[in-house]
Amino acid sequence: MERAGVYARFIGAYIAANLQGALEYRLSFVSQVMAMLINDVVWLIFWLAYFSTFPLVAGWGRTEIITLWAVLATSYGLADTLFGGTFRLAGMITRGELDVFLALPKPALLHMLVSRMNLTAPGDMLFGVIVYGFLVRPGLGNAALFGLFTLTGAVIFVSFGVLTQSLAFWLGSAEGLGQQFVQALITFSTYPTVIFRGAVKAMLFTVIPAGFVGYVPVQLLRAFSWPMFGGLALFVTGIAIAAVIVFHRGLRRYESGNLVLVRE
Repeated sequence: MERAGVYARFIGAYIAANLQGALEYRLSFVSQVMAMLINDVVWLIFWLAYFSTFPLVAGWGRTEIITLWAVLATSYGLADTLFGGTFRLAGMITRGELDVFLALPKPALLHMLVSRMNLTAPGDMLFGVIVYGFLVRPGLGNAALFGLFTLTGAVIFVSFGVLTQSLAFWLGSAEGLGQQFVQALITFSTYPTVIFRGAVKAMLFTVIPAGFVGYVPVQLLRAFSWPMFGGLALFVTGIAIAAVIVFHRGLRRYESGNLVLVRE
């Protein structure tokens, strides 16, 4: 428990430092947050227009799509705000930028993940919370579950990011490949998984776990089921452990970069 408290304070200090750095350029920070918020709203308007013509898609309606987008946006926003280094990991490996973190006392992976913050990510979180709160109007129980599922979604995003970005340890320059994997996860998560069949649907619960980011949480918010919740919890735990193992296996192959870097 004491170690967990130390890590929590460490993450909190980094978050405060990242926010302080972002707020040094307040106009830029606010404009980027608002731009992402508007982008999400445009996509939601498209879906709402679609459902005004076709009320149901495989049993899913307006409320389910709003919930799906809210969970996805908040989860991704949370992951990229708190652990913005996740989706830069491949580039750091390729350029030899891990040296700085390996010399520091905190766990190297945790330090890398919290070292950056995506300035647009808070816009995603703001969108998700506002949309779910004002358009779905959940009760207290569903609001609490929504908060929980944004956490599980964030863990999946971070873990999947670490897994795919760690390919750089074996493939060399894998920055583009890692980004493509993450974009695939985001893209597939925006669609109701119920519209897919066969091998594609199986892929969305394994190779690209979009089903666990959006579909399962929405189903649980519609009608809570302990077996389904247990499956989600088991998957989240498994992918987080796998990410840590794969990163540290890859770290054994890491060679110091040619650059001498100093943290600002």
